[in-house]
Amino acid sequence: MNKTFIKMKFLLILAACFVAVLANQPFDDNDAQIHGENGWYVPRVDGTFDWVSKEEAESYLETMENIESFGLSTVPVKYYVYTRANPSKGTKIVATTKSVDASNFDASKPTYFVIHGWTQSYTSGMNKDIRAAALRRFDCNVIVVDWARARSVDYATSVIAVPKVGAKVAEMIDFLNKNYKMSFETLTVAGHSLGAHVAGYAGKNVKNGKIGTIIGMDPALPLFNYDKPKKRLAETDGVYVESIQTNGGLLGFLKPIGKGAFYPNGGEEQPGCPLDVTGACSHGRSTTYYAEALELNDFSSIQCPDYKQAVADSCGAKFSTSRMGAVYNVDKVAGVYYVPVHRSYPFGVNNEE
Repeated sequence: MNKTFIKMKFLLILAACFVAVLANQPFDDNDAQIHGENGWYVPRVDGTFDWVSKEEAESYLETMENIESFGLSTVPVKYYVYTRANPSKGTKIVATTKSVDASNFDASKPTYFVIHGWTQSYTSGMNKDIRAAALRRFDCNVIVVDWARARSVDYATSVIAVPKVGAKVAEMIDFLNKNYKMSFETLTVAGHSLGAHVAGYAGKNVKNGKIGTIIGMDPALPLFNYDKPKKRLAETDGVYVESIQTNGGLLGFLKPIGKGAFYPNGGEEQPGCPLDVTGACSHGRSTTYYAEALELNDFSSIQCPDYKQAVADSCGAKFSTSRMGAVYNVDKVAGVYYVPVHRSYPFGVNNEE
């Protein structure tokens, strides 16, 4: 029997065993279980969590990466272009001039790539909100990315797909730059949760330049290691990388991810999200805030010495000149910021009102 086939079969069996282990880890409060440090509480689609130790998770991920390297899993990625000429009905494009020419894409205008997170699609609410806000405020192109592996019921399977999805987004960015002279300087790639790490991998893989702005909306924490920036969104992935951290310590990172790291309400829980046991409401608020910031530019901030003081809301009361999600932040904002927010729309606290 072919040795390659035997190896592939072994890897598949091993991966199945790991899936069984991961699916049967109890969610248990235990002082020895430190989320994001020696393991993770990995989310399920029903809102519950499984505890997985760091060793188990990294072994599983390594096995799955080997399977991916054999090409046994596909990573389909689709792109939909929206402009002021077609603000609500996207035009699907592929990396050919014939396809892009048939759309309303205009490389002379700023371009936004928007990337959804786990269980979502290009029709999800976050994409609608962000594209609508961007098009109301700017005459631009909005390209919504749809990656099918995000809709796996197994969160870890979606995590494994992130690097390849990011590489594919990078290929599309390079194609638009090479063939249409799309500017890297006026390019923004905004991703939510797992999509934030996809944006990071896009930044790591572009070949023709460096992405002007990357926005990480509550970058996903489960199965990502803060100490391994090469395997997550990192502040070096773009000219300017901003993180909007709203459910830190559960579904998102608590430690600062971006060159500019913004902590609405301290970055752990958001007002207007009562009994948010799963963190889903606070996690999703990052996309709501970003859409509002694009349109209204109303999120004033207070600079903090470090993220712990941002979490504790102990940074004083003096507002900085930096605003969360502002388009002019590129190359001008660095550090950690506490962001006061309201319980309902408009969420931003504008210190100039």
